[in-house]
Amino acid sequence: MRNENTVTVGAAITAFLEQCEVKAAFGVISIHNMPILDAFAVRGNIRFVMARGEAGATNMADAYARTTGGLGVCLTSTGTAAGNAAGAMVEALTAGTPLLHITGQIETPYLDQDFAYIHEARDQLTMLKAVSKAAFRVRSVETALSTMKLAVQTALTAPTGPVSVEIPIDIQSTFIPMPTDLSPLPIPVAVPAPEALDLVAERLATATRPLLWLGGGARHAGPQVKRLLDMGVGVITSTQGRGVVNEDDERCLGAFSQNKLVEQFLQSCDALLIAGSRLRSNETFKYALKLPRNTLRIDANPAIEGRSYNSELFICGDSALALEGLADRLEGRLQIDPTFLAELKQVREKSRTQLIADLGPYSAMVEQLQALTGRNFSWVRDVTLSNSIWGNRLLTLYHPRAGVHALGGGIGQGLSMGIGAAVAAAETAPERKVFALAGDGGFILNLGELATLVQENANVVILLMNDQRYGVIRNIQDAVYGSRHCYVDLHTPDYSKLAESLNLRHGLVTDLKDFGKVVDGALAQPGPFLLEVDMLSVGSFATQFAGPPNSETKAQKATA
Repeated sequence: MRNENTVTVGAAITAFLEQCEVKAAFGVISIHNMPILDAFAVRGNIRFVMARGEAGATNMADAYARTTGGLGVCLTSTGTAAGNAAGAMVEALTAGTPLLHITGQIETPYLDQDFAYIHEARDQLTMLKAVSKAAFRVRSVETALSTMKLAVQTALTAPTGPVSVEIPIDIQSTFIPMPTDLSPLPIPVAVPAPEALDLVAERLATATRPLLWLGGGARHAGPQVKRLLDMGVGVITSTQGRGVVNEDDERCLGAFSQNKLVEQFLQSCDALLIAGSRLRSNETFKYALKLPRNTLRIDANPAIEGRSYNSELFICGDSALALEGLADRLEGRLQIDPTFLAELKQVREKSRTQLIADLGPYSAMVEQLQALTGRNFSWVRDVTLSNSIWGNRLLTLYHPRAGVHALGGGIGQGLSMGIGAAVAAAETAPERKVFALAGDGGFILNLGELATLVQENANVVILLMNDQRYGVIRNIQDAVYGSRHCYVDLHTPDYSKLAESLNLRHGLVTDLKDFGKVVDGALAQPGPFLLEVDMLSVGSFATQFAGPPNSETKAQKATA
């Protein structure tokens, strides 16, 4: 029974999310999540971003979490709407993003009865479990808050990942006394065993050419990595690990693992310590990249040991704690080969020079973009030809959470991720500009989110590389299918007219000599800008990219 001292379960959940320091959430309002969203509006402490689709909302929450290091939150309805979020949940699962997906559910008396009740999905919880780190159903009013607490703790506990919670609408709307304990559960941290640290430290102490490979699981370990850098250890990163070390630091190779010069350099190293990386297929020539025999590994997930590559020794634990422990044990002990860092610098320069040569006419565009972004920016990328060739390696990143890309390889997610990154920047770094790289093939997939972009006045410059086709697929058809070009040419909107209809600023570049001037115009005022590059007018890249290289393909020179 309602009285002035009671609130809905939805309001209690909202108050709990506020205690989890959630400042923004994303979703689509529905009859099956209205008690929660009504509480958002009444309490006024959480910004709600009205996406045009559940897939876009989930990608926004994903990028928000990646760029803040906190919890991303998205809300969907049940049934079809929860299904719409599934692809974006797969992306968050691939990336290990701490994301809370709250979805509604039909009234409890009708659950699991197969009555064809409106918005019902048969065995929805099983579907959610397949695309989430974990999935829970709130089964009673009394367990609603405890289930939410467990879900948030699970999402934030390494290995982090998206967690779904379905809440029947009758439970959401039930009135209860406001709970007195809204505090989130503590997040456990995997503490490395001293014995494991001792063994790895002893192995590293004898190395004269030690290299540290950083993945996304080491993004919080910047100070510990710097200690090892200052001892003479070199660094290479995965795409997810970019920015842990400022990429203008000449001791960092960057994300150039798919380059034969780098592979040869790896073979000259007498120790490779991998921290928080899964050594993904498209960054290791499908696991054929030759690593040093003395390969050591750190990961908070014990199941990583021996996966994809064997390691001589393994430390199960948080990367920052493990690297701190190793730095303590190695202080003053390393005797680095005096030629090591000079050779690393040379390989770094040659790799970058080679990549720039692969860009052909677009090398000048990338150079101008690098000069205009400055140091305080986020770099969001969709899966597109331009990202595969250069976006995943360049621009230079200066922060471990500056880079966001579609790690799972699905197209069409960059626009939404750009919005999520911009909302995050508005909360944490208002002067930060977001640049989002997209191709026209993927961009049109979630075109409705352009309306969200404008409505939220998101501070994003979208760099739309328009070649009116699926460029990578066309190149694969050239390389493998005798240049039989089927199903790749795209009818493309007139983006200047589309942008005008949305009140979205737009600039078209047909000659790259005008690129810098158009970017200057984009940055002249805050808010969204669609910067379209007509690739058919500009021309092709010097190197044809036809999918991630294998160790035996000619494409391995290019990059992936």
